[in-house]
Amino acid sequence: MPRTALRICPLCEATCGLTLTIDGTRVTGARGDREDVFSKGFICPKGASFGAVDGDPDRLRAPLVRRDGELREATWEEAFDAVAAGIRPVVERYGPNAVGVVLGNPNVHTMAGGLYPPVLLGALGSRSVFSASTVDQMPKHVSSGLLYGDAGAIPVPDLDHTDHLLLIGANPLESNGSLCTAADFPGKLKALRARGGTLTVVDPRRTRTAKLADRHVAVRPGTDALLLAAMATVLFDEGLVDLGGLAPHVEGVDQLPAALKDFTPDAVAPACDVEAPVIRALARELAAARTAAVYARIGSCTVPHGTLASWLVDVLNILTGNLDRPGGALFPLAATDRTPRPAGPGRGFALGRWRSRVSGHPEAKSELPIAALAEEIDTATDEGEPIHAVIAIAANPVLSVPDGDRLDKALGGLDFMVSVDPYLNETSRHADVVLPPPPPAQSPHHDFAFNTLAVRNQVRYTRPAVPLEPGRMAETEIHARLILAVTGAHGTDPAAVDAMVIDQTLGKAVKEPHSPAYGRDPRELAARLTGDDGPERRLDLMLRLGPYGDGFGVRPDGLTLERLLAHPHGIDLGPLAARLPQPLKTRSGKVELLPGPIADDLPRLREALDERPAGLVLVGRRHLRSNNSWMHNVPALTGGSNRCTLHIHPDDADRLGVRDGQPVRVKGAGGEVTAPAEVTADIRRGVVSLPHGWGHDRPGTRLHHAATDPGANVNQLLDGSLLDPLSGNAVLNGVPVELIARP
Repeated sequence: MPRTALRICPLCEATCGLTLTIDGTRVTGARGDREDVFSKGFICPKGASFGAVDGDPDRLRAPLVRRDGELREATWEEAFDAVAAGIRPVVERYGPNAVGVVLGNPNVHTMAGGLYPPVLLGALGSRSVFSASTVDQMPKHVSSGLLYGDAGAIPVPDLDHTDHLLLIGANPLESNGSLCTAADFPGKLKALRARGGTLTVVDPRRTRTAKLADRHVAVRPGTDALLLAAMATVLFDEGLVDLGGLAPHVEGVDQLPAALKDFTPDAVAPACDVEAPVIRALARELAAARTAAVYARIGSCTVPHGTLASWLVDVLNILTGNLDRPGGALFPLAATDRTPRPAGPGRGFALGRWRSRVSGHPEAKSELPIAALAEEIDTATDEGEPIHAVIAIAANPVLSVPDGDRLDKALGGLDFMVSVDPYLNETSRHADVVLPPPPPAQSPHHDFAFNTLAVRNQVRYTRPAVPLEPGRMAETEIHARLILAVTGAHGTDPAAVDAMVIDQTLGKAVKEPHSPAYGRDPRELAARLTGDDGPERRLDLMLRLGPYGDGFGVRPDGLTLERLLAHPHGIDLGPLAARLPQPLKTRSGKVELLPGPIADDLPRLREALDERPAGLVLVGRRHLRSNNSWMHNVPALTGGSNRCTLHIHPDDADRLGVRDGQPVRVKGAGGEVTAPAEVTADIRRGVVSLPHGWGHDRPGTRLHHAATDPGANVNQLLDGSLLDPLSGNAVLNGVPVELIARP
């Protein structure tokens, strides 16, 4: 008889609760969990297709090991033997920096990806760390680090209570939200308007979100920072600055007018292609609203001034008194956050503590730009050894990084490569060992990262809905064994990894005066942890020591794993609330409104006042049924409107002789691709758009459905030379391209 089981959806940042229908060990259906404390029954097409994603026949069922040049199925023991034999000699001969670690976006969507990569990086000690963050949100981490002293302190809009929401470069009706975890983002925007609030969208495309808005501003791509800076000057010039209760916690306000004086609405209007009166109106409306929030996402991050744009988002929230107040932008408090320390000065945030070997790119948040991965592999210098081996975890950079062709060749020349991936895709096909995690229904789930960005504080955990199939290995055990294999402890019981983390965590907690474990016996506390395995014990530990935890009996009504398991639909922890100054970790103990690296980068923004594109520029886009390159192998999530087409305005199409549906060659600095034209007035003149994550046409993969309609890899149009210098983020939007219509 079919049964049902609960599961948190891992397919996007909305983290909706699902009710799965299961026949035997097969997921046959998925619907929204109406009792889920966070999503309350909301579901999108990805969640509804959970069973198809889970049961994809192309998912690898056993490890692959390269023998005589071919990847062949092997036992788990053989696979980890090969990992240890391949990685350790590289470390011992060339040092840990010769091993590159590449972390893909899916890591933050799994429990294993949240728990183990930090342990791997700490144990390996390599500075050659790359992630999807530097083709996505790294500018926001850097701006938050500089403003608040903590790269993870990212305020999110209080969607349920705000009166005025300004969205920049964000399309949550397609993305379901990003760096702002909100189930039913579309419903929240509609509720905002229904209660009389205002929604303004700044985007070069008339997206589904823009169509819902009260005002749509079709800004020229890449000029978001200029627009935001001009809004800030209006606030100063017209006496609209009012920090309210923030004033005691902010320094640098007096220096800001002089720093931004060149960015008046009249000065930036020609560059932004937004009229000066419109810019003034945007600033005045923001200041006049009872509560307001400015929120920007990937369209404003993946541009030449991404960090400045991210910084200016928070500057506007601060200058209008909307940071850290209900209805504005607030700092979430996740159940597994560290025990909140007392407010006061911290260590601050530093950039450029080391640099990449070839081009000298500064690190940010302990990462190097992933756009530099290929050159770090294929280019010799006098500054040290190139990368000889790569550990790729849930990563497909051949499709997600500029100039995938070069990276494709570079990966083929490595001494050794291991991929943790359920598929043989465009990147993992180069691996010497592929370690496939089980389908999501066979794994537990807790959102460590996304709960720190959620628009309402809550906590949820779901155990595996389906037991592990014979021959499968739990994703958590794969990660633990990988750590042991690459750090010289191959053959050790994988439970030792979790035990080590628990011992280290408790050892620190008992020495911290603000911790509920202070002064206690760590062995006695470890003995009180519950859970069926090491990962659950670690979750129990984090909950107990967290801001809502029981503190190992200090707060009898506090959170523990046992209490969470007794609430299968989750526990609501309440709306976001003001938290300053506690989250601040700057050296001053205050919000540092004009940090040095930001001030030093403003002259580069001034140069952009005179820049105008000579021809067409390119922007990316998302589709509701996609998440990067993950899901193109699922028939239910492709086809229809989810196609790899080139959006082009009718006027540009007429000028260039492009017909709807006609194949068009698109040329950029990194190469060229071909895609069918889709003529639409929903994109501004002078701009074309290709979606991200396509290009499934390389040999040696096992993505049969994706290969039937491979699409074009938009990132091949980029050569990787354009980066935001502060964050190392690749510039993916607003880049010049040429179009050639094919007969």
